[in-house]
Amino acid sequence: MIPRYTRSEMGALWDIEKKYQKWLQVEIAACEAWAEIGEIPKNALKLIKKRAKFDVKSIDEIEKVVKHDVIAFLTSVAQNVGPEARFIHKGLTSSDILDTALALLMRDASDIIIKDILKIMEVLRVQAFKYKHLPMIGRSHGVHAEPITFGLKFALWFEDMKRNLERIKRAREIISVGKLSGAVGTFSNVPPLIEEKVCKKLGLKPETIATQVVQRDRHADYLTTLALIAASIEKIAIEIRHLQRTEVLEAEEPFIAGQKGSSAMPHKRNPVGCENLSGLARLVRTNALAAIENIALWHERDISHSSVERVVIPDSSILIDYMLDRLSGILQGLQVYPKRMKENMDKSYGLFTSQRVMLALVEKGLDREKAYSIVQNNAMRSWKRRISFKKVLLKDKEVKKYLTSSEINAIFDLSYYLKNIDYIFQRVFG
Repeated sequence: MIPRYTRSEMGALWDIEKKYQKWLQVEIAACEAWAEIGEIPKNALKLIKKRAKFDVKSIDEIEKVVKHDVIAFLTSVAQNVGPEARFIHKGLTSSDILDTALALLMRDASDIIIKDILKIMEVLRVQAFKYKHLPMIGRSHGVHAEPITFGLKFALWFEDMKRNLERIKRAREIISVGKLSGAVGTFSNVPPLIEEKVCKKLGLKPETIATQVVQRDRHADYLTTLALIAASIEKIAIEIRHLQRTEVLEAEEPFIAGQKGSSAMPHKRNPVGCENLSGLARLVRTNALAAIENIALWHERDISHSSVERVVIPDSSILIDYMLDRLSGILQGLQVYPKRMKENMDKSYGLFTSQRVMLALVEKGLDREKAYSIVQNNAMRSWKRRISFKKVLLKDKEVKKYLTSSEINAIFDLSYYLKNIDYIFQRVFG
């Protein structure tokens, strides 16, 4: 799983070389801004843009000595640029580069996740309409409730993902800020105009007020959004896992030719993909908690957040991209068993009509408590004897005082429960 995934667009985004490229992009944008106000000679800027590059191995070797990643990076760049390198990083502090570049990376990651969500929404839409009218029993507490359709599950998940799409777009805006205001955010050695120019070049908004760092509630917002997306993914995965249980077996995730389910039991077809997603969701949620812990820093800044977010931001971004992609494949290849859905619905002997029977009795003039008691007694008789609820009702003298045989038979019309499916779909899909 991991080797394949690190070659993806998202995996490549968090490669160490990509990070240094973003740092260099910010540094050059700052040099351009200084040149525009006449603080860096035009010829020096031209040479900087032409020669500015870095070597990852060189940075690693320098950092072993200086114990500072940004200084190591700047030293590597300076070795290529020459004397004009003195203009690079003018008036800035490390976090000006780190936080602004991180915003670029997180913005790019958000764009990938937005594409992933749009893709899975299309899969959910197709499956929702495919199974729009396929009846199955609805369950509450894991127990038979009233009928729904399988398409409604997909429609619900589509709506979940629609909200996730709104969340990630909002989070993208919140983290798309740059900061070039110097050591403690007071612009002491760099004028606000430089920050404005750099952010405009990079498509970011200037941080309204900063300390030495962009405030970490922005990053926590992004990671909390990813945690909510992970929760939605797990919600779907758990439903599929339940539906795949042998006793239920109304749907199951794809099982390809040659796949094995167990080293000991050749008959096994396990929901390993969905179980994998449930497990990974725990990691994403945990990472969100770490991001929230990063919000409180000492005074104008410490670096207790730095080591944490070097792990949790790339990891959660990569995980969500992977999870959405994997779930999309599972949903597209989902094996669905309508016959089993019908068999399972029949296992509760038509008891899902209990509310409708009670309401019919109330309409005939009975008070609700009396009607409830009559229906409950008949329902328990049906369940214990394992016989049709309708037959029990038809033989009950108390029920027959109020409902005719034709009225009782009409109550068991399945279409009654599904009459508003079109209305719900219209609300979801428009």
